[in-house]
Amino acid sequence: MRMEERKALNADVLHYIFGAASMHRWNDHLRTIDLTELDKQAHKAAISWILGKAEEDAGRVIDWDRVISGNLYSFIARLALTDLKPQLYHRISTEKTEQVNEYVLEDFISNVPGAPERFMRGLEDYLRSDKTSAEDGISRAAHYLATRWEFRTIYPANREMYGIEQTREEIDQQINQHMGLAGVGMLTEGGDIADMADLIGQLRFQKRWARTPRVPQTTVLGHSLLVAVMMYLSDTDIGAGTRQKYLDYHTALFHDLPEVLTKDVITPVKANVDGLPALLESYERESVESRIMPLIPEGWRDELRSMVYEPFSDLPGRPESGRRGGDIKACDRLAAFMEAHISTRYGISSKTLRDGEREIRSVLENGSDGIGAEALLRSFDRMDI
Repeated sequence: MRMEERKALNADVLHYIFGAASMHRWNDHLRTIDLTELDKQAHKAAISWILGKAEEDAGRVIDWDRVISGNLYSFIARLALTDLKPQLYHRISTEKTEQVNEYVLEDFISNVPGAPERFMRGLEDYLRSDKTSAEDGISRAAHYLATRWEFRTIYPANREMYGIEQTREEIDQQINQHMGLAGVGMLTEGGDIADMADLIGQLRFQKRWARTPRVPQTTVLGHSLLVAVMMYLSDTDIGAGTRQKYLDYHTALFHDLPEVLTKDVITPVKANVDGLPALLESYERESVESRIMPLIPEGWRDELRSMVYEPFSDLPGRPESGRRGGDIKACDRLAAFMEAHISTRYGISSKTLRDGEREIRSVLENGSDGIGAEALLRSFDRMDI
Protein backbone atom coordinates (compact mmCIF):
# COMPACT_ATOMS: atom_id res chain seq x y z
CA MET A 1 0.00 0.00 0.00
CA ARG A 2 1.40 3.36 -1.02
CA MET A 3 1.99 5.98 1.64
CA GLU A 4 -0.34 8.55 0.02
CA GLU A 5 -3.21 6.07 0.11
CA ARG A 6 -2.95 5.97 3.90
CA LYS A 7 -3.66 9.68 4.14
CA ALA A 8 -7.12 11.07 4.77
CA LEU A 9 -6.65 13.29 1.70
CA ASN A 10 -6.48 10.75 -1.10
CA ALA A 11 -7.88 10.45 -4.61
CA ASP A 12 -10.38 7.72 -3.71
CA VAL A 13 -12.15 9.79 -1.06
CA LEU A 14 -12.22 12.83 -3.34
CA HIS A 15 -13.72 10.83 -6.19
CA TYR A 16 -16.27 9.32 -3.78
CA ILE A 17 -17.34 12.76 -2.54
CA PHE A 18 -17.36 14.17 -6.07
CA GLY A 19 -20.01 11.59 -6.91
CA ALA A 20 -22.48 13.78 -5.02
CA ALA A 21 -22.42 16.14 -8.01
CA SER A 22 -24.30 13.40 -9.90
CA MET A 23 -26.87 12.83 -7.14
CA HIS A 24 -29.97 14.83 -8.06
CA ARG A 25 -32.34 16.02 -5.36
CA TRP A 26 -36.12 16.54 -5.68
CA ASN A 27 -35.98 14.63 -8.98
CA ASP A 28 -39.58 13.50 -8.50
CA HIS A 29 -40.65 17.16 -8.65
CA LEU A 30 -40.58 19.82 -11.33
CA ARG A 31 -37.42 21.88 -10.80
CA THR A 32 -36.41 25.19 -12.28
CA ILE A 33 -32.74 24.46 -11.52
CA ASP A 34 -30.82 21.25 -10.98
CA LEU A 35 -30.44 20.53 -7.26
CA THR A 36 -27.60 18.17 -6.36
CA GLU A 37 -26.42 16.59 -3.16
CA LEU A 38 -23.00 18.23 -3.43
CA ASP A 39 -24.61 21.67 -3.50
CA LYS A 40 -26.98 20.79 -0.67
CA GLN A 41 -24.07 19.73 1.54
CA ALA A 42 -22.18 22.92 0.65
CA HIS A 43 -25.17 25.09 1.56
CA LYS A 44 -25.56 23.11 4.79
CA ALA A 45 -21.92 23.76 5.67
CA ALA A 46 -22.35 27.51 5.12
CA ILE A 47 -25.54 27.62 7.20
CA SER A 48 -23.74 25.65 9.92
CA TRP A 49 -21.21 28.49 10.08
CA ILE A 50 -24.00 31.04 10.50
CA LEU A 51 -25.66 28.97 13.25
CA GLY A 52 -22.37 28.35 15.03
CA LYS A 53 -21.42 32.03 14.99
CA ALA A 54 -24.85 32.95 16.35
CA GLU A 55 -24.40 30.44 19.18
CA GLU A 56 -21.03 31.97 20.02
CA ASP A 57 -22.66 35.40 20.13
CA ALA A 58 -25.16 33.92 22.60
CA GLY A 59 -22.26 32.98 24.88
CA ARG A 60 -21.94 29.29 24.04
CA VAL A 61 -18.68 27.52 23.26
CA ILE A 62 -18.76 25.64 19.94
CA ASP A 63 -16.45 22.75 19.06
CA TRP A 64 -15.93 23.65 15.42
CA ASP A 65 -13.96 20.50 14.69
CA ARG A 66 -17.01 18.51 15.73
CA VAL A 67 -19.30 20.63 13.54
CA ILE A 68 -17.08 20.19 10.47
CA SER A 69 -16.36 16.50 10.98
CA GLY A 70 -20.02 15.80 11.78
CA ASN A 71 -21.10 17.44 8.55
CA LEU A 72 -18.52 15.41 6.62
CA TYR A 73 -19.41 12.10 8.25
CA SER A 74 -23.15 12.65 7.75
CA PHE A 75 -22.38 13.54 4.11
CA ILE A 76 -20.59 10.20 3.71
CA ALA A 77 -23.60 8.40 5.20
CA ARG A 78 -25.90 10.13 2.74
CA LEU A 79 -23.65 9.16 -0.17
CA ALA A 80 -23.91 5.50 0.75
CA LEU A 81 -27.73 5.58 0.74
CA THR A 82 -27.91 7.37 -2.56
CA ASP A 83 -31.40 7.88 -3.96
CA LEU A 84 -33.74 7.25 -1.03
CA LYS A 85 -36.46 9.83 -0.41
CA PRO A 86 -35.69 11.82 2.76
CA GLN A 87 -38.64 10.38 4.69
CA LEU A 88 -37.55 6.83 3.93
CA TYR A 89 -33.89 7.63 4.56
CA HIS A 90 -34.59 8.99 8.03
CA ARG A 91 -36.97 6.14 8.89
CA ILE A 92 -34.48 3.47 7.86
CA SER A 93 -31.68 5.29 9.69
CA THR A 94 -33.81 5.36 12.85
CA GLU A 95 -35.34 1.87 12.74
CA LYS A 96 -32.36 -0.02 11.30
CA THR A 97 -29.55 2.00 12.83
CA GLU A 98 -26.98 -0.75 13.33
CA GLN A 99 -27.52 -2.30 9.92
CA VAL A 100 -27.38 1.09 8.21
CA ASN A 101 -24.16 1.99 10.04
CA GLU A 102 -22.54 -1.26 8.96
CA TYR A 103 -23.62 -0.70 5.38
CA VAL A 104 -22.23 2.86 5.36
CA LEU A 105 -18.89 1.65 6.71
CA GLU A 106 -18.69 -1.23 4.24
CA ASP A 107 -19.61 1.01 1.30
CA PHE A 108 -17.02 3.60 2.30
CA ILE A 109 -14.28 1.00 2.78
CA SER A 110 -15.02 -0.59 -0.60
CA ASN A 111 -14.82 2.79 -2.34
CA VAL A 112 -12.00 4.29 -0.24
CA PRO A 113 -9.73 1.37 0.64
CA GLY A 114 -6.84 3.66 1.56
CA ALA A 115 -8.61 5.56 4.35
CA PRO A 116 -6.41 5.76 7.45
CA GLU A 117 -7.44 4.07 10.68
CA ARG A 118 -7.87 7.37 12.54
CA PHE A 119 -10.33 8.67 9.96
CA MET A 120 -12.27 5.41 9.94
CA ARG A 121 -12.43 5.44 13.73
CA GLY A 122 -13.84 8.97 13.64
CA LEU A 123 -16.47 7.95 11.08
CA GLU A 124 -17.46 4.88 13.07
CA ASP A 125 -17.63 6.83 16.35
CA TYR A 126 -19.86 9.41 14.69
CA LEU A 127 -22.23 6.82 13.23
CA ARG A 128 -22.60 5.06 16.57
CA SER A 129 -22.93 8.23 18.68
CA ASP A 130 -26.27 9.43 20.05
CA LYS A 131 -25.82 12.75 18.21
CA THR A 132 -27.22 14.84 21.05
CA SER A 133 -24.46 17.44 21.31
CA ALA A 134 -24.99 21.12 20.52
CA GLU A 135 -22.79 20.66 17.46
CA ASP A 136 -24.98 17.81 16.22
CA GLY A 137 -27.98 20.10 16.68
CA ILE A 138 -26.31 22.77 14.54
CA SER A 139 -25.66 20.22 11.81
CA ARG A 140 -29.23 18.90 11.83
CA ALA A 141 -30.75 22.37 11.87
CA ALA A 142 -28.52 23.42 8.96
CA HIS A 143 -29.58 20.32 7.07
CA TYR A 144 -33.28 21.16 7.32
CA LEU A 145 -32.74 24.85 6.67
CA ALA A 146 -30.89 24.02 3.45
CA THR A 147 -33.71 21.64 2.53
CA ARG A 148 -36.23 24.40 3.24
CA TRP A 149 -34.33 26.71 0.87
CA GLU A 150 -34.52 24.07 -1.86
CA PHE A 151 -38.22 23.49 -1.19
CA ARG A 152 -38.92 27.18 -1.65
CA THR A 153 -37.31 27.05 -5.11
CA ILE A 154 -39.51 24.17 -6.28
CA TYR A 155 -42.77 25.02 -4.52
CA PRO A 156 -44.22 27.51 -7.05
CA ALA A 157 -43.98 24.93 -9.85
CA ASN A 158 -45.38 22.10 -7.69
CA ARG A 159 -48.03 23.81 -5.60
CA GLU A 160 -50.79 21.66 -7.14
CA MET A 161 -48.89 18.40 -6.67
CA TYR A 162 -50.33 15.81 -4.29
CA GLY A 163 -48.52 15.78 -0.94
CA ILE A 164 -46.63 19.04 -1.42
CA GLU A 165 -48.22 20.71 1.63
CA GLN A 166 -47.40 17.68 3.77
CA THR A 167 -43.78 17.98 2.68
CA ARG A 168 -43.79 21.65 3.70
CA GLU A 169 -45.22 20.76 7.11
CA GLU A 170 -42.65 18.02 7.69
CA ILE A 171 -39.75 20.37 6.92
CA ASP A 172 -41.18 23.09 9.17
CA GLN A 173 -41.71 20.61 12.00
CA GLN A 174 -38.10 19.51 11.85
CA ILE A 175 -36.86 23.10 11.88
CA ASN A 176 -39.15 24.00 14.79
CA GLN A 177 -37.43 21.33 16.89
CA HIS A 178 -34.25 23.42 16.73
CA MET A 179 -35.67 26.80 17.73
CA GLY A 180 -33.46 26.63 20.82
CA LEU A 181 -30.55 27.60 18.59
CA ALA A 182 -30.16 31.36 18.41
CA GLY A 183 -29.68 31.46 14.64
CA VAL A 184 -32.64 29.29 13.64
CA GLY A 185 -35.23 31.95 14.39
CA MET A 186 -33.10 34.54 12.63
CA LEU A 187 -32.99 32.38 9.51
CA THR A 188 -36.69 31.49 9.47
CA GLU A 189 -38.14 34.87 10.35
CA GLY A 190 -36.39 36.72 7.55
CA GLY A 191 -34.09 39.68 7.75
CA ASP A 192 -30.38 40.18 7.15
CA ILE A 193 -29.10 36.77 8.27
CA ALA A 194 -31.75 35.01 6.19
CA ASP A 195 -30.72 37.14 3.22
CA MET A 196 -27.10 36.07 3.78
CA ALA A 197 -28.06 32.38 3.63
CA ASP A 198 -30.10 33.05 0.50
CA LEU A 199 -27.23 34.94 -1.13
CA ILE A 200 -24.87 32.03 -0.47
CA GLY A 201 -27.48 29.70 -1.96
CA GLN A 202 -27.42 31.70 -5.19
CA LEU A 203 -23.95 30.30 -5.83
CA ARG A 204 -25.82 27.07 -6.60
CA PHE A 205 -27.13 28.77 -9.74
CA GLN A 206 -23.68 29.53 -11.16
CA LYS A 207 -22.09 26.75 -13.20
CA ARG A 208 -18.36 26.13 -13.35
CA TRP A 209 -16.69 25.91 -16.80
CA ALA A 210 -19.86 27.49 -18.15
CA ARG A 211 -18.64 27.76 -21.75
CA THR A 212 -18.01 24.06 -22.37
CA PRO A 213 -20.02 20.81 -22.13
CA ARG A 214 -19.02 18.86 -19.02
CA VAL A 215 -20.27 15.92 -16.93
CA PRO A 216 -21.13 16.24 -14.16
CA GLN A 217 -21.74 19.94 -14.15
CA THR A 218 -20.72 21.55 -10.89
CA THR A 219 -21.55 24.89 -9.37
CA VAL A 220 -19.43 27.50 -7.63
CA LEU A 221 -20.83 26.49 -4.24
CA GLY A 222 -20.33 22.76 -4.78
CA HIS A 223 -16.76 23.40 -5.96
CA SER A 224 -16.11 25.45 -2.81
CA LEU A 225 -17.19 22.58 -0.56
CA LEU A 226 -14.87 20.20 -2.39
CA VAL A 227 -11.97 22.59 -1.74
CA ALA A 228 -13.01 22.92 1.93
CA VAL A 229 -13.16 19.15 2.42
CA MET A 230 -9.70 18.78 0.83
CA MET A 231 -8.28 21.28 3.31
CA TYR A 232 -9.96 19.63 6.28
CA LEU A 233 -8.60 16.22 5.28
CA SER A 234 -5.13 17.68 4.74
CA ASP A 235 -5.25 19.43 8.12
CA THR A 236 -6.27 16.11 9.67
CA ASP A 237 -3.24 14.45 8.08
CA ILE A 238 -0.80 16.98 9.54
CA GLY A 239 -2.44 17.05 12.98
CA ALA A 240 -3.56 20.66 12.77
CA GLY A 241 -5.33 22.26 15.72
CA THR A 242 -9.02 23.12 15.83
CA ARG A 243 -8.48 26.81 15.06
CA GLN A 244 -6.42 26.09 11.95
CA LYS A 245 -8.97 23.54 10.74
CA TYR A 246 -11.71 26.11 11.27
CA LEU A 247 -9.87 28.84 9.34
CA ASP A 248 -8.71 26.62 6.49
CA TYR A 249 -12.10 24.95 6.02
CA HIS A 250 -14.23 28.08 6.11
CA THR A 251 -11.80 30.16 4.05
CA ALA A 252 -11.98 27.47 1.37
CA LEU A 253 -15.78 27.33 1.69
CA PHE A 254 -16.19 31.09 1.24
CA HIS A 255 -13.27 31.87 -1.07
CA ASP A 256 -15.53 32.36 -4.09
CA LEU A 257 -18.32 34.18 -2.25
CA PRO A 258 -17.72 37.47 -4.13
CA GLU A 259 -18.68 35.67 -7.35
CA VAL A 260 -22.31 35.85 -6.27
CA LEU A 261 -21.99 39.56 -7.02
CA THR A 262 -19.68 39.46 -10.07
CA LYS A 263 -20.18 36.01 -11.64
CA ASP A 264 -17.16 33.88 -12.53
CA VAL A 265 -14.70 35.57 -14.86
CA ILE A 266 -12.68 32.87 -16.60
CA THR A 267 -8.89 32.88 -16.17
CA PRO A 268 -7.97 33.60 -19.83
CA VAL A 269 -10.05 36.78 -19.75
CA LYS A 270 -8.45 37.89 -16.49
CA ALA A 271 -4.98 37.16 -17.85
CA ASN A 272 -5.35 38.85 -21.23
CA VAL A 273 -7.34 42.00 -20.49
CA ASP A 274 -4.89 44.56 -19.17
CA GLY A 275 -5.90 45.98 -15.80
CA LEU A 276 -8.96 43.74 -15.45
CA PRO A 277 -7.80 41.75 -12.38
CA ALA A 278 -7.21 44.94 -10.38
CA LEU A 279 -10.52 46.39 -11.52
CA LEU A 280 -12.36 43.20 -10.58
CA GLU A 281 -10.71 43.09 -7.16
CA SER A 282 -11.68 46.70 -6.50
CA TYR A 283 -15.26 46.12 -7.62
CA GLU A 284 -15.53 42.91 -5.59
CA ARG A 285 -14.42 44.65 -2.42
CA GLU A 286 -16.83 47.54 -2.96
CA SER A 287 -19.68 45.10 -3.58
CA VAL A 288 -18.85 42.85 -0.64
CA GLU A 289 -18.69 45.86 1.69
CA SER A 290 -21.96 47.32 0.45
CA ARG A 291 -24.03 44.17 -0.11
CA ILE A 292 -22.67 41.31 2.01
CA MET A 293 -21.11 42.77 5.15
CA PRO A 294 -24.30 44.61 6.22
CA LEU A 295 -26.09 41.24 6.30
CA ILE A 296 -23.99 39.81 9.15
CA PRO A 297 -23.25 41.06 12.68
CA GLU A 298 -20.34 43.46 12.92
CA GLY A 299 -18.35 41.04 15.05
CA TRP A 300 -18.21 38.51 12.19
CA ARG A 301 -17.08 40.90 9.49
CA ASP A 302 -13.31 41.07 9.92
CA GLU A 303 -13.09 37.28 9.91
CA LEU A 304 -15.17 37.01 6.74
CA ARG A 305 -13.16 39.81 5.11
CA SER A 306 -9.99 37.80 5.64
CA MET A 307 -11.64 34.73 4.14
CA VAL A 308 -12.97 36.38 0.98
CA TYR A 309 -10.35 39.07 0.29
CA GLU A 310 -7.14 37.10 0.84
CA PRO A 311 -8.08 33.41 0.86
CA PHE A 312 -4.79 32.29 -0.67
CA SER A 313 -2.55 34.20 1.73
CA ASP A 314 -0.97 32.37 4.64
CA LEU A 315 -1.91 33.75 8.04
CA PRO A 316 0.96 33.96 10.52
CA GLY A 317 0.65 31.98 13.68
CA ARG A 318 1.61 28.75 15.27
CA PRO A 319 1.15 25.65 13.09
CA GLU A 320 -2.01 24.76 14.98
CA SER A 321 -3.66 28.17 14.61
CA GLY A 322 -2.55 29.75 11.32
CA ARG A 323 -4.04 29.47 7.83
CA ARG A 324 -2.52 27.61 4.89
CA GLY A 325 -3.52 30.00 2.13
CA GLY A 326 -1.11 28.60 -0.43
CA ASP A 327 -2.46 25.11 0.14
CA ILE A 328 -6.03 26.36 -0.19
CA LYS A 329 -5.03 27.60 -3.65
CA ALA A 330 -3.52 24.20 -4.45
CA CYS A 331 -6.81 22.53 -3.42
CA ASP A 332 -8.72 25.04 -5.55
CA ARG A 333 -6.61 24.01 -8.53
CA LEU A 334 -6.96 20.31 -7.72
CA ALA A 335 -10.75 20.62 -7.60
CA ALA A 336 -10.69 22.34 -11.01
CA PHE A 337 -8.43 19.56 -12.32
CA MET A 338 -10.94 16.96 -11.11
CA GLU A 339 -13.81 18.75 -12.83
CA ALA A 340 -11.98 18.69 -16.18
CA HIS A 341 -10.28 15.30 -15.80
CA ILE A 342 -13.34 13.34 -14.72
CA SER A 343 -15.54 14.77 -17.47
CA THR A 344 -12.90 13.87 -20.06
CA ARG A 345 -12.69 10.34 -18.67
CA TYR A 346 -16.47 10.07 -18.97
CA GLY A 347 -16.12 10.93 -22.66
CA ILE A 348 -17.39 14.51 -22.55
CA SER A 349 -14.45 16.63 -23.58
CA SER A 350 -13.50 19.82 -25.38
CA LYS A 351 -10.37 21.79 -26.17
CA THR A 352 -11.17 24.04 -23.21
CA LEU A 353 -11.28 21.10 -20.81
CA ARG A 354 -8.18 19.42 -22.23
CA ASP A 355 -6.18 22.66 -22.16
CA GLY A 356 -7.41 23.43 -18.68
CA GLU A 357 -6.54 19.99 -17.35
CA ARG A 358 -3.06 20.15 -18.88
CA GLU A 359 -2.33 23.66 -17.58
CA ILE A 360 -3.57 22.94 -14.07
CA ARG A 361 -1.58 19.69 -13.96
CA SER A 362 1.57 21.57 -14.93
CA VAL A 363 1.10 24.16 -12.19
CA LEU A 364 0.40 21.52 -9.53
CA GLU A 365 3.36 19.38 -10.58
CA ASN A 366 5.81 22.27 -10.61
CA GLY A 367 4.58 24.20 -7.58
CA SER A 368 5.48 23.57 -3.96
CA ASP A 369 2.48 22.67 -1.83
CA GLY A 370 1.66 20.82 1.33
CA ILE A 371 -1.19 18.66 0.04
CA GLY A 372 0.82 16.09 -1.93
CA ALA A 373 -0.62 17.20 -5.27
CA GLU A 374 1.74 15.16 -7.46
CA ALA A 375 0.82 11.92 -5.72
CA LEU A 376 -2.88 12.78 -5.98
CA LEU A 377 -2.53 13.45 -9.71
CA ARG A 378 -0.83 10.08 -10.22
CA SER A 379 -3.63 8.38 -8.31
CA PHE A 380 -6.27 10.02 -10.53
CA ASP A 381 -4.34 8.91 -13.62
CA ARG A 382 -4.40 5.30 -12.40
CA MET A 383 -8.03 5.39 -11.34
CA ASP A 384 -10.58 3.42 -13.33
CA ILE A 385 -13.22 6.12 -13.86
